[in-house]
Amino acid sequence: MTIRDNAVTKLQQLSEPLLQEVNDFIDFLMDKHQVVSTADQPDKTIEKVWLQWFEQVERLDLPSPDTSESYQRLLIDKYRQQGLEL
Repeated sequence: MTIRDNAVTKLQQLSEPLLQEVNDFIDFLMDKHQVVSTADQPDKTIEKVWLQWFEQVERLDLPSPDTSESYQRLLIDKYRQQGLEL
């Protein structure tokens, strides 16, 4: 008896709810295997999209670093409103 025959025999003995769990697990294993296969050979379209995204991010204008000072000021003001002396 092969492993396939053995598995089919066991499947035939399962109740419907358990059979559904086994079916879900088989789907999970198949999806997991497909993800590993595609990771070995990435799709060129996805690679191209990611490269474009990184290029766009590198060209973004960043705000001035003054934001840390305003954050500190707001934090100190909040503590003072709560009655803390700094």
